[in-house]
Amino acid sequence: VCTHSSGNHAAALARAAGLRDVPAYIVMPSSAPPVKKAAVAGYGAVLTECEPTLEARESTLAEVRDRTGATFVHPYDDPHVIAGQGTAALELLEQAPDLDVVMPPIGGGGLASGTTITVSSLRPEIELWGAEPAGADDAFRSLRDGTLHPSVKPTTIADGLLTSLSDRTFRILSGGLAGILTVDEQTIVCAMRLLWERAKLLVEPSAAVPLAAVLANRERFEGRRVGLILSGGNTDLENLPW
Repeated sequence: VCTHSSGNHAAALARAAGLRDVPAYIVMPSSAPPVKKAAVAGYGAVLTECEPTLEARESTLAEVRDRTGATFVHPYDDPHVIAGQGTAALELLEQAPDLDVVMPPIGGGGLASGTTITVSSLRPEIELWGAEPAGADDAFRSLRDGTLHPSVKPTTIADGLLTSLSDRTFRILSGGLAGILTVDEQTIVCAMRLLWERAKLLVEPSAAVPLAAVLANRERFEGRRVGLILSGGNTDLENLPW
C-alpha cells in the first residue's frame, strides 16, 4: 500500500500494514514534524520525502506507485477512510448523547466528512461546525463561495490541516455543516496549552483548532454543550510552541 500524508494517516497506514506484513510506502512533505516521520519509519514503512505542496505529494506518490505497484490508500478522499474516521463521532455520541454542537477540525475533510455523516444521520438536531486555521482557510473559502478552492501555500502551526478538500469531501461538508470558523495561530497555541495544562491531554496543534474556535467565538457557544473531535497527539516535544 502507499499514500501521501503529513503524518497521522501515514502512521495509521504504516501501523495497519505492519500488523499484516504488507509493505507500506509513505510520501511525506519535508516540513512534516520529525516526530511524525519517526513514527512512520518506526512502524516499518518506507518513507519518501517531497516538497510541502499537494502537487509535489501527488507527483512523488505517482512515482512510488509506478515503481512498487502499491495500492493507493487516499488520506481522506476514500469512502472507507471517511467511514472509519466517522467512528470517532460515533463514540462521542455514545459517551455524550446530549450534545448541542459537534466540531471537528478540517484539513482534507475526511474526518470532518465522517463526523458530518455520522452526526447528521444519528442526531440531525445537533449543529455541526468545522474549525480551520486562518492561515490554511481553503475549506472556509470553498464553502463560503460555493466552489472548491485549492490550498495554496498554507501557513500554520497545525501541520495536519494543510491539505485541500476533494470534490467528495467538499460535497459532503457543503451539505452538512452550519459553517466553518477560522482561528489565528496564537489562539491555536493557547487552546493547545489549555488542553495540556487543564485537561491533561497531550494533543498536537491540529487537534487544538476546534477548541480554539470555541474560545474565539464564546458568544456563539455560551451555555451549549459542545463536543470537540481532538484529531491527534503527534507533538514534537523538542519544538513546543510556548
